[in-house]
Amino acid sequence: MKGFKEFLLRGNLIDLAVAFIMATAFGAVVTAFTELVVALIAFALGGATPEVGRILVLNSVDIAPFINAVISFVIMAAVVYFGIVKPYQMFQDRFGKKEPEEELDDQTKLLGEIRDLLAGR
Repeated sequence: MKGFKEFLLRGNLIDLAVAFIMATAFGAVVTAFTELVVALIAFALGGATPEVGRILVLNSVDIAPFINAVISFVIMAAVVYFGIVKPYQMFQDRFGKKEPEEELDDQTKLLGEIRDLLAGR
């Protein structure tokens, strides 16, 4: 029972739970934003329905769900990239821990010098 308690109280498990909750909330925001953009695109193309694909019918085959899914995917990917990934990368570049350079032992340094001398010929 003690091991189970330690597993539940471990920091990374709590971090994972918080990340899951935040991702669910963020997913709702992105879904609402995507629906808004799709509705604006449909309005701009002259459609009364938010399904952009209804404007395009291919031999009486309804391709609206596919086109809407592609548009939603692209919008969601853009929101995630520009809203999360890019700012996180900029934050890591500015404030992230710099990995210390490995100290090379004398033998490795000597082999590197020999290699450089041979390459200079």
